[in-house]
Amino acid sequence: MAKAKGGPWQRLKGSVSSHVRGSLVAGSLLLVPVALTYLILRFLFDVVDGVLSPGITWVLARFGVTWTLPGAGLALAVVLFYVVGFTLANAVGRRLVAWGQKAVLRIPLIGTVYSASHKLVESFSGKGDTGFKRVVMLEYPQRGNWTIGFLTSVTTAFDGKQFAVVYIPTAPTPTSGWVAIASIEDVYDTDITVPVAMQMVFSGGIVSPGAIKTTRLSETYGKGGR
Repeated sequence: MAKAKGGPWQRLKGSVSSHVRGSLVAGSLLLVPVALTYLILRFLFDVVDGVLSPGITWVLARFGVTWTLPGAGLALAVVLFYVVGFTLANAVGRRLVAWGQKAVLRIPLIGTVYSASHKLVESFSGKGDTGFKRVVMLEYPQRGNWTIGFLTSVTTAFDGKQFAVVYIPTAPTPTSGWVAIASIEDVYDTDITVPVAMQMVFSGGIVSPGAIKTTRLSETYGKGGR
């Protein structure tokens, strides 16, 4: 005689399967973000520590010390950031830094790279007179597909037509991306803040605002929007 469907064994099997699946999902929701956070912080640690650690090792070797200090490069970077920030807090320090920056900008190639890097960091930090303070939307890379980006500037062609220069970040690393030049009529200003836009990029869109208010950039640009 065939066993009836939905018997005790099937119910037990379904209950166990549901329990295991639910536990795996719950565990992944907790541990995957932790793992990603660890990997990102570890990558940043290795980059910063790797830049300054060789110099520290070289200095220690001059004094006969051959062992290495894990994290010494990162610690030195924190100290350098603090010292530079403290220096910028007074007028003399600001003048010295400004003089040093002008000297670097005069060096061929190095000045170009430094200028671009300086503006990029200012943009992501929300400081300076940069377009990264505004988040826009446009249909890119084709009609019907929308993406968010950061307005960097507005340029005018020889025929008087205005174009928006938009930096489009890639997920999950907003420091990489590409530049799109689109007609200002096709770009929309949004009420999304830079931190929220960053969260969207870092999370691959998982963290997104429930609603986005948009206005044609051509309607708002020049009306206190510069």
